[in-house]
Amino acid sequence: MPGSKPSFPSLYRPMNNNHESSALQAHLDHPNPPPNFRISEKSAVKECFWIDLFYRYSICKPMSARLPLLHKTPFVLDARPLHEATSPHAGLLCISRVFRSLGLPSLVAANLALRKRQRGFTEAQLIESMVLLQCVGGECPEDMHLLSKDGCLERGLGYAPPKATAVREFLERFHDKELEKLRPERQVQKSFIFPSSLPVAALQEVQRGCVRRIAKLYEKQGQPQRIATIDQDATIIESHKQAAYHHYEQGRGYQPMVAVWAEADLVVADEFRDGNVPAKQAPLTCAKLAFAALPETITQRYFRGDSACHEKELLEWLKHPDRGQEPGGGIGFAISAVMSQPLASALRKIKEADWTTFGKEDDGTLRQWAEVDFVPAEEYERKDSQPLRYVGLRLLKAQGVLFGDGTDRHFHAVITNQKIEGGRLLDWHREKAGTVEHVHDEVKNELGGGHLPSQRFGVNSAWFKVSLLTYNLVSAIKGLCLGAEERRARMKKFRLLLIHVAGRMNRNNCVMGLRLCHNTEALKRMQKVWEVFELPTQATSAKALGGRGG
Repeated sequence: MPGSKPSFPSLYRPMNNNHESSALQAHLDHPNPPPNFRISEKSAVKECFWIDLFYRYSICKPMSARLPLLHKTPFVLDARPLHEATSPHAGLLCISRVFRSLGLPSLVAANLALRKRQRGFTEAQLIESMVLLQCVGGECPEDMHLLSKDGCLERGLGYAPPKATAVREFLERFHDKELEKLRPERQVQKSFIFPSSLPVAALQEVQRGCVRRIAKLYEKQGQPQRIATIDQDATIIESHKQAAYHHYEQGRGYQPMVAVWAEADLVVADEFRDGNVPAKQAPLTCAKLAFAALPETITQRYFRGDSACHEKELLEWLKHPDRGQEPGGGIGFAISAVMSQPLASALRKIKEADWTTFGKEDDGTLRQWAEVDFVPAEEYERKDSQPLRYVGLRLLKAQGVLFGDGTDRHFHAVITNQKIEGGRLLDWHREKAGTVEHVHDEVKNELGGGHLPSQRFGVNSAWFKVSLLTYNLVSAIKGLCLGAEERRARMKKFRLLLIHVAGRMNRNNCVMGLRLCHNTEALKRMQKVWEVFELPTQATSAKALGGRGG
């Protein structure tokens, strides 16, 4: 009948399952079915059969339950945003707690006054945000998007992290254009140590205060630091910026000098330099800043350096009697000697019986030491001064094995004012390779120190100092809160241990709390940070923690 729905002929087979039957019936019940599905009384059998095949093999064909596990995805992607105060790196709030517990906001406020108006971010908030950015893996101000729109982090900090433009505007204030006028022409002086601007020098005072407050925490936790060995060395930061100068490795970049307190694994001072400034040029400035940053509780002071520190003014200052009147007493030092021709000749004249073996390399190379009868004819060795001690080092290959230059032995020497046995002295001096070089590697390759953001010297200097400050905060957490094995973790592993931990900020009885995903070990680490780095808790915002639809 006109307008009536077709019935199923008896010869048409029943549907295999309810899904196919209901799908077909839905199309039959449609008030205006598409042309392919218009069915008449006369063609009901044919059309129903075609519809059955269509649904069976193209639309309603169910996924086989026998698909291998790795050949399918057992979920669908929900396009609805999750409106909750969650974060994939809730562990950044540990870094923020350390930053605030050490009193760095007050140190920054006391030394830096760069704001031009009262509203906006404070200097401490901007520096804290840059520290968090480098901890999470950011390498430049443009990476600030890594911290944006993070409800958990915003509520944990009490403010939304600034955007890249705000960070760049802040960094620009560390550059002093007037200092550019002091730079001589290349024809007059090829290398020039650019002086620090007042804001950059203020960051060194912040670093100094940070080091001393970390030392107090070590004392409080029963790990008093009484010995301080300063390891000092320069490192090359490659940069293809137009303002960068050529360095001795045939590239362009910068070559900052860094001084590290080896026992505490803390950076105590640095001097940012152009790439064409050799490491041997005026190392005393950084050394003075380093020893000035040490806490007054230090009772023994030492200095280690490579041949770049074999420099007249530095040696005179280190061995001067006035050092003995300062807190911590005199400075014992061991510095790699510059291999001059007279020194090389003196090393080769040492009798075979005078060489003492004190170690062996993995490849069988023997490490031998001997006293060197050598007094250099340098102007800093005045006639009325006590000659320094030279300890020779000979690396001797096994019989039949040669170095790359075709010889079976290499000679080196260390200049020192210490009287300890030569083998012990050389082993102690060799430890430098495990401290300052390690800091260089971490700061440049794991933090943001290897990526300088600007053509302006002062901006790059400030960014590098923030990288060193970040290193110190992470080092303090490792030394005071982590176990023996985890203390040696590099920054990449440290992020997995503490930073990249998913968490959510929730509110219970008007108290805001941070909850982590089921990760017992990470929770224990964070609890230890909360225990060691004390800080009062007080609500700062009543903003809702979530939205509807999540």
